[in-house]
Amino acid sequence: MRMQLGYGAGKVEVELPDAQVLAVLKANSCAVQAAGPRLVRQALERPIGDVRLRDKVRPGQKVAIVTSDITRPCPSHLILPCILEELAAAGVRDGDITIVFALGSHRRHTQAEMRRLVSDAVFSRIRCLDLDTNNCVPMGITSRGTPVAVFRPVAEADFRICVGNIEYHYFAGYSGGAKAIMPGVCTRAAIQTNHSRMVLPAACAGRLEGNPVREDIDEAAQICRVDYLVNVVLDDHREIVCAVCGDVYQAHRAGCRFLDTLYKVRIPRRADIVLVTPGGWPKDANMYQAQKALDNAAHAVKDGGTIIWLAACTEGLGSDVFSAWMTGHRAPGDMIRHIRVDFQLGGHKAAAIAMVLRRAHVVLVSELEDDFVRSIHLTPASDVRSALNAALVRCGSRADIIVMPHGGSTLPVTEPRG
Repeated sequence: MRMQLGYGAGKVEVELPDAQVLAVLKANSCAVQAAGPRLVRQALERPIGDVRLRDKVRPGQKVAIVTSDITRPCPSHLILPCILEELAAAGVRDGDITIVFALGSHRRHTQAEMRRLVSDAVFSRIRCLDLDTNNCVPMGITSRGTPVAVFRPVAEADFRICVGNIEYHYFAGYSGGAKAIMPGVCTRAAIQTNHSRMVLPAACAGRLEGNPVREDIDEAAQICRVDYLVNVVLDDHREIVCAVCGDVYQAHRAGCRFLDTLYKVRIPRRADIVLVTPGGWPKDANMYQAQKALDNAAHAVKDGGTIIWLAACTEGLGSDVFSAWMTGHRAPGDMIRHIRVDFQLGGHKAAAIAMVLRRAHVVLVSELEDDFVRSIHLTPASDVRSALNAALVRCGSRADIIVMPHGGSTLPVTEPRG
């Protein structure tokens, strides 16, 4: 079996022994009647749990649209024009609208990146801002003690719209929904408090109810008062195949149900070797982002097996704190013990990698130097072929293999069909 797998800005080719490939985890098939902006417009015409956007917002209101940053695959340039059409139909002026990029803990954008995210046409019409964590307004505290301090242009807006894409998240359950607010436009202290609950067993991919991180995020949205949601689900080619609009809670849950039909993939059993890639840029631009694919791969590998992780990491590790944690602990177990007593944003992803290393051997194919890869507790490989050969030696020449071409999206599950 010959496959091409996303890596950086291009693809790498690998040949696999057909008889040993247990599964190639791709999206399930689904019937889609429309695609792209047409789906977004249809969703705006038929909101879930709320009235149509043009019937809810009023002329003269200050509107904040919170959308994803450049590390996310959300096609804001396709979604935002549809929202702006609705706002114009309601009589909202362009000058009363602000687009805010939900950076969370990520780096700021260049002006060219902002323009690329929203399109030239939108950028020339609407004010676009990055989150500034030094300009946040305290709005309340969740029942779990998370301070909800929100970027001022969002906090002081009369009407708030959250935009994003829905995919699996390794401790919030799913992305999208109120994550645009928490962590998207909140302070670092708020994010750290919320994310510290990632060590709890119920904080895991594919879980909403009873997930302490997600429930805290949803409560933050109630405190901040999110007025409207526009979320999409993307296929393997990053095309919009589902759009949901309306109530921030009800619409998000509908989108999550659709995601499950598309990306929750059953496997007959866990494999000796899992070959996983986030799918290329931007999801493998740095290790901080590519970690999501590794976490999903952990659901598919046997205890003691090998994960071959393709992630170019052309921007390095992607976070100073994450880097300090990855390089500053003598053993993976030290990171797990550290995060339990001293949660740090950035350190949380290092601890998540350590939790995978506790169960499996991880080989990294990347643009990073071999000695550096070894220093962060991973095994380097120069290319996917040599990584696979070494894994077959370690696990046995007849070892079975699962391939995850879109590791950040597909969630392997082994439960029997209901």
